[in-house]
Amino acid sequence: MVLHDPTQLPDDLPAPIDDGAANHLKGMRLPSLPLQATDGSKVDLSSLKGRTVVYLYPRTGKPGQALPTGWDGIPGARGCTPQSCGFRDHFSDLKQSGVAHLFGLSTQDTAYQKEAVERLHLPFKILSDDKLEFTRALKLPTFEVDGMRLTRRMTLVIDDGVISHVFYPVFPPDKSAEETVRWLQRST
Repeated sequence: MVLHDPTQLPDDLPAPIDDGAANHLKGMRLPSLPLQATDGSKVDLSSLKGRTVVYLYPRTGKPGQALPTGWDGIPGARGCTPQSCGFRDHFSDLKQSGVAHLFGLSTQDTAYQKEAVERLHLPFKILSDDKLEFTRALKLPTFEVDGMRLTRRMTLVIDDGVISHVFYPVFPPDKSAEETVRWLQRST
C-alpha cells in the first residue's frame, strides 16, 4: 500500500491522448438533471443563466490514503486535488473573465466531496454524479479502476445551458484553471 500526498504530482505522469470521446459535446444542450451539491442544494446546470464552467475530474484523494490500483499509470487519472486547487486559486480571475458559476464535478458521493471542499478551502460547490446519470446522459468518457466507474478529466464551458467549449483531454491537471482563464480572456 503506497501512501501519497494528493497535492503533489509526480514528474513522470503519462499524458492522456485525445481519443475523440468528447467531440460530440460542443453545441450540446444539457438535459435537466439536478445534481447534489456540497452545500446541500441541487444544481441543474441546464437552467443556469450566463456562463458556467464545470471541471470534471475522476476523484480526489485524501492525504495518507492509498491510491487506487495503478493510479499513476492511468493517463489523466492523477491530479484532481491540484486541479481543484488551481480553480480555487484562479476563482477571482474566472469571475473577472465573465464566469457566473463555477463547479467541480465527480462521481464521488457528496459526503466524500464535502471533506475535500473543506480541506482545500474551495470557494465553490462540487457536484456529485454518483449515480452516473449526468455521465450517461452526456455520454462522457469514463474509465474503471478498483470497481469504480470514473469520468475522464475535462472542463466544460456552458453558456445558458449549452456547451460552448470543451477542454479534453486536460493535461497537466494543475494548469487546467490557467488554461481555462486564458481561453476565456481570448474569447471575450
